[in-house]
Amino acid sequence: MSHDHGHHHPDPSQPVDDDGNLLLTSSTRYKDTVRVTIIGSIVDFLLGVAKITIGFIAQSQALIADGVHSLSDLATDFAVLYAAKHSHQEADEEHPYGHGRIETVVTVGLGIALMGVAIGIMIDATNRLFNPTTLFVPGVLALSIAIISVIAKEAIYQYTMVIARRYRSNMLKANAWHSRSDAISSIIVVVGIIGSMAGLTYLDSIAAIGVGIMIAKIGWDLAWHSIKELIDTGLDAERVKEIEKNILGVEGVTTLHVLRTRQIGADALVDVHIQVDPYISVSEAHYISETVRSKLIKKIEEVIDVMVHIDPEDDEDAGPIEKLPLRAEILKKMELAWAGIEEAKKIDSITLHYLEGKIQIELLLPLAILHNAQPDADTAVKQRFKDALKNVKEIDRVSVHYH
Repeated sequence: MSHDHGHHHPDPSQPVDDDGNLLLTSSTRYKDTVRVTIIGSIVDFLLGVAKITIGFIAQSQALIADGVHSLSDLATDFAVLYAAKHSHQEADEEHPYGHGRIETVVTVGLGIALMGVAIGIMIDATNRLFNPTTLFVPGVLALSIAIISVIAKEAIYQYTMVIARRYRSNMLKANAWHSRSDAISSIIVVVGIIGSMAGLTYLDSIAAIGVGIMIAKIGWDLAWHSIKELIDTGLDAERVKEIEKNILGVEGVTTLHVLRTRQIGADALVDVHIQVDPYISVSEAHYISETVRSKLIKKIEEVIDVMVHIDPEDDEDAGPIEKLPLRAEILKKMELAWAGIEEAKKIDSITLHYLEGKIQIELLLPLAILHNAQPDADTAVKQRFKDALKNVKEIDRVSVHYH
């Protein structure tokens, strides 16, 4: 990922490019991920313990549920640290596409865990709601810690999202939303506590159920998004259009088809078939494909590699060429066909074009064979080759050139 550049105000301790932009290497990604996650985990631990403790003291079921939510965020923090340690490793022989999917798998796990926590909270709150003798009446202490939680968790959300956007990390975005969900759930708790203090004791349990529903929804969204990534879901339509526009902007590309993308963690891979002039050289076609590859990696932030397939024609509409003979076999047939042509002994090069389900032949002969010949010798030579090869069914046409 060392090719990616970000336009941020770099830390003096971090590497920058010639323009002063922060180089987003796998090393800086790992360090930033660990830093933001550890800070978040400290806040999650302190808030979780405080909310559960004060929830018991102040008799707020919703605050206790909110504390469990905070501690569940702590669990996800540890999972993020594990994934960050392993997913930033470079590609190896067993993992040629890198280890980015570790983040995806961890995100699925986080989502499922959240849904489990949510179900437990909702069952407990529902039981209390239908058993009025167990309802709590929280006080000012519970209200205070809930308000502090809203402020602290929103701050952690904002900080984590800055890092998540910088490195295009869905896992960090998921963890940031864990923090924001905690902040939102704390707002629900504030409402529930105020209602209970006003004599509406059931509001606290209803608030706890609301928190549970919210946690379950976020867990489902995270898990489902990551599951789609695991089955190679492509980039969104707008991003694919941008990729297409950049490819068509490369000189020499006449059109494209079979454009496919797939996500791997924060990154994306692209496969594309581009069509070029069928009569250019192999090296020029290769150069065009390399230009397409480097342009996409430079212009499309999440793209880390591109596989470009060169087509001389639209192979979806053109006649099949799979059954046509390779060079050695067709040359044998051609040599047999023109055995009686004297000029065939002086051919310098033979170029084959596999187009429209047939083979087109280009012969290059020395210009010297036309010296001292009849005025129409050129036409006669060309006709002899055409007549000789017309019965070779795989050949579409023959052209003769001199040098």
